[in-house]
Amino acid sequence: MSTAVIRDLSVFGEAIAYFNEAASLLDLAPGMRAILTHPSRQMIFSLPFQRDNGELEVYTGYRVQYNFARGPAKGGIRYHPGVTLDEVTALAFWMTWKCSVVDLPFGGGKGGVTCDPSKLSMGELERITRRYAAELVEVIGPDKDVPAPDVGTTPQIMAWFMDTYSMHVRQNVPGVVTGKPLEIGGSRGRVEATGRGVSIVALAELERLKIAPKNARVVVQGFGNVGSFAARFLSEAGCKVVGISDVTGGYHNDKGIDVKSAIAYAQEHHSLDGYRGGDKLPSGDVLEVECDVLVPAALENVFTIVNARSIKAKLIVEGANGPTTPEADAIFRERGIEVIPDIVANAGGVIVSYFEWVQDRQGFFWKEADVNERLREHLLLNFDAVRELAAARGVPYRTAAYMLAIQRVTRTLELRGVYA
Repeated sequence: MSTAVIRDLSVFGEAIAYFNEAASLLDLAPGMRAILTHPSRQMIFSLPFQRDNGELEVYTGYRVQYNFARGPAKGGIRYHPGVTLDEVTALAFWMTWKCSVVDLPFGGGKGGVTCDPSKLSMGELERITRRYAAELVEVIGPDKDVPAPDVGTTPQIMAWFMDTYSMHVRQNVPGVVTGKPLEIGGSRGRVEATGRGVSIVALAELERLKIAPKNARVVVQGFGNVGSFAARFLSEAGCKVVGISDVTGGYHNDKGIDVKSAIAYAQEHHSLDGYRGGDKLPSGDVLEVECDVLVPAALENVFTIVNARSIKAKLIVEGANGPTTPEADAIFRERGIEVIPDIVANAGGVIVSYFEWVQDRQGFFWKEADVNERLREHLLLNFDAVRELAAARGVPYRTAAYMLAIQRVTRTLELRGVYA
């Protein structure tokens, strides 16, 4: 099968494929399955704004609120030229199950703007963010929908978003978004949370596999917030990071990459371009470096039928959302490669976002050590539940994670009833 054929199946279609497998094992009733495979609300709107030179441009904005059964929608805002309604819907769908599988009182949501933030000035970013927030004022809020940062967005963008919403409703509402700067209601430990969560589940699974961290070789594809922190925490735990990459290429060093120096280099140069700590590879080739733990931490669909048989990892820990197509996932199962799915592996960010939301509503903020310990406890408690279900039902972690998440949402819907 060619790559073109694979791409014919939409991102949302691939997400539904994983859902359907788990739903069939649960004998989910057709009516309930229909409810859970349709988003509650999808919004598309035009975002006119003024460039610094005075010219007017129009971007497209999206927000999908997939499910509200367990609480307000929760999910990030993505600034990327490739953002589509299909992608945002799939991401909101995944957020529904991610929040459920780690037992948070949230539904799923996601948003995006079709722009390239690297080509916008700070003033332009602020104007497009405020316009986007203004379009959403009536449908978001701490009890409705709580956005957060995602690809291409930052704590500063969340600050502008929060300020715009607060100005429109005429009161300070820090809980309308998470991932904010500390000074305006952010949580300690939030920036590192997703990467920290990846390392927590990776180390827990290495322990089960009886691989000591000092003997574990790690490759991290994607060196943004998630990938860099995952690499850092795994390195600090004793693992040897032998490969890293970003959009400029991959960098391989069998003796081990100095992760701290790589992070410092990337921060100074805004990419790994020119990094000398490893042999340069094409960006996609780093995925095929032999390792014990492979962390995809970039965008969707990096593992396909084209490269799945070339992967030389014992364990894949999905730091990105949707990095594995269903065809690739089937190949990994056939080859005995363990996969910790995205809805568990990268849930550290939304767990600490939940902590931030709680702190904002209480007006009482926790010490960073408390945040990190609560993250570890909460994530491992639910990862253990996934592993127990996988063992009991004889299914892979991904299927078990979806089964547990679907069970929780379904039970909530059964208790609440369907307002029809």
